[in-house]
This record gives sequence, structure tokens and C-alpha cells, in this order.
Amino acid sequence: MTATRIELFGSLVHLHPGGQVHTERPTADTELERDGWLLMVARAETDADVHGDHWEIHTEADEFVSCLTGGIRVILRPERPGDEEEEIKLGAGTATIVPRGRWHRLALDAPSDMMAVTLPRGTHEEKWTEA
Repeated sequence: MTATRIELFGSLVHLHPGGQVHTERPTADTELERDGWLLMVARAETDADVHGDHWEIHTEADEFVSCLTGGIRVILRPERPGDEEEEIKLGAGTATIVPRGRWHRLALDAPSDMMAVTLPRGTHEEKWTEA
């Protein structure tokens, strides 16, 4: 294999269990239920770019979420009814780890570049509605 330049924005980087790495441009048909970790780098201008209207959960692994530029908030759904949402503010150069099995969503404080790494298998989304 020849080493080539990769455009991270708009690409999916698959880190396979056997040590192989490959990239692809996602399409509507992209299958995410495969083995190995997935690294994504994205530019977000609005909450719609980070699916801010949906909760997300990863049942197979933790998720590493990093803010490269700008500012984002990782909002964790309460674990018990009546509890408050938890919010982790991330500025440029900071990150958090969302625990496996924890519902979460993102919100922007400013246009941002971010990176996330997780096992995509077992990922689910649910529409968020304000109380």
C-alpha cells in the first residue's frame, strides 16, 4: 500500500482490529455496523451539523470526543428521572470520554472543528425534545 494524503474533514477513518486502517467518504449507504473503531473529524457551523436534536448512545464502547477549534458542549442525559442533565464544556484542544451506554448529545458554543472516536456498532439515536 502506498501512503497518500487523506482529507480528514468529510472522511471516515476505520481502525480495524487486525491493524489495518482505511478511509472512505460516507454516503447514505455507508455501513457503520462493522468491526473496529471509527475516527471522524468534522466541521460544524450549527447545532444541526452535530445532530443536536438527537440523543445518541454507544452500547459497545466509550466515545472519545475532542474539540479542536471553537467550543462545544457534550450534554449527558440524566441517568435517573428527576436528575439534571450533565454538561461538559470543551474548548479548543480539550476532550472528554463519554462512557459506554450513556445517552448524550452535542451543542455548539461557536463554529467548531471536532474529532470523535468510538466503535460504531451498537450506536442508537433518539429524538430529543425539550422539557
